[in-house]
Amino acid sequence: MGLIDRALGGGQTVSTIGDAAEGLSEVFVPNATRAMELAAEIHQATLETASAEFEYAGTGWFDRMINGLNRLPRPMLALGTLGLFIYAMAEPVGFSERMVGLQEVPEPLWWLLGAIVSFYFGARELHYSRDERPRQEGAARPSLRDRLGNVFQRRRSQPDPGQPAPQAPDNPALSEWRDAD
Repeated sequence: MGLIDRALGGGQTVSTIGDAAEGLSEVFVPNATRAMELAAEIHQATLETASAEFEYAGTGWFDRMINGLNRLPRPMLALGTLGLFIYAMAEPVGFSERMVGLQEVPEPLWWLLGAIVSFYFGARELHYSRDERPRQEGAARPSLRDRLGNVFQRRRSQPDPGQPAPQAPDNPALSEWRDAD
């Protein structure tokens, strides 16, 4: 080792040659570790930007008004459906005419309406399931794990190796098929 160091001019020259080789190799093949670090930094910066946008959620009159408008579709759909039943009983002829008109609506438009309503209610449910604040002061919201009960524990529980595996009920058709071979 000492002979090689003296031949190359000391340890400093060897490290210089190694650094040059590394720099040259990164011209042809990018450094994967550095690329992952940069991707993580970009991801973190994106998260910080998004969280800064919602850091000061307003509780002014405009926000309360918009939240109130967002709460209208569910009761309007429920009461409107009940209203249709009342309208059908009160004026059957007018109700029939309007239902014939609804039959003329093309099927893709019904699919679009279903998607809009589904995404509206799905987004509301997702928003409230992700909301970490308790709904009432002092009342803690149950977590998803608590709401689903012991589902997670039942899935994770493994059968006791000392216990025999539970036997499936006897299936005569399957037994006959096995005996046929």
